Amino acid sequence: MNHGDSNGSQFEAQKYPSQMQMARPFSIRIFCPDGDPAGLRILSKSNWTGCGFVCPRSILPTVKRRKEFSQPGVYVLVGPPEDGELPKIYVGEGDPIGPRLEQHYANKEFWTWAVFFVSTDGNLNKAHVQHLEAGLLDMARQAKRATLDNANTPQKPALSEAETADAESFLADMLSIFPLLGLTVFEKTVVLKSSSRHEFKIEAKGITAKGHETPEGFIVLQRSTAVCGEVACIHRYLSNLRKELQSQGVLVPRGDHLEFAQDYLFNSPSTAAGVVQGRPANGRIDWKDNSGRTLREFQEEKMRATS
Repeated sequence: MNHGDSNGSQFEAQKYPSQMQMARPFSIRIFCPDGDPAGLRILSKSNWTGCGFVCPRSILPTVKRRKEFSQPGVYVLVGPPEDGELPKIYVGEGDPIGPRLEQHYANKEFWTWAVFFVSTDGNLNKAHVQHLEAGLLDMARQAKRATLDNANTPQKPALSEAETADAESFLADMLSIFPLLGLTVFEKTVVLKSSSRHEFKIEAKGITAKGHETPEGFIVLQRSTAVCGEVACIHRYLSNLRKELQSQGVLVPRGDHLEFAQDYLFNSPSTAAGVVQGRPANGRIDWKDNSGRTLREFQEEKMRATS
């Protein structure tokens, strides 16, 4: 297997930050074979022998005869949030991949679209895709940014050192494509070094939460605290998200409050502030730095300084 963007070394995929993946420029080509941007999309990456396919569930019966469905591959089924904010996913592999997707078309109701990956040079085999499946599931469980439909935890197969490095390189290229599809469920929150971040906090009702902005959203830092109770007017999605984070073990009970057991990325500062305070919140006002500036004031000053 010869996959671009590999440094030739073995590494733990789940510890490979997305920022590192994005550090080297690359291009993605999106091909719509049916002329429909909402239909089947084929993704190829510069200097990579892999290929991705984004397939809405509704068109699977009409595209399943493509040759790629007869190859070994790894796939992710994606469905909308069920009551809360976290999407639901199922990760699997197949050799070939087509019959597995047909089985899920008949038996799994939650998913609305799928993305799967195969090799354009035929060098992915059953053991490789099992390795990729296990790696993706491990990362999804660590990231805790989705509800998993998988009941089992597959073990990585025995691969040689060289094959493991190749499989991990293929996985790294897949991980660089997922965010372009709006699928960030495999990315564990990566906190910037303290010297390169501007920290904000919320202090209210006996709790203290700290965090900072990133291009993806707002990170609340590990050991930040959140209120246990919720106001009556809390938005349903905030209440459900708080419940989901508690069931995932992100928010854990600590006396009369909740505590973040890990750094966690929210899609906006307002969602982060709402989860912390158990109420609707404007994060651009509620988050303040050590000088008392709100996030809004900090953003406006930063904009003026660069104009």
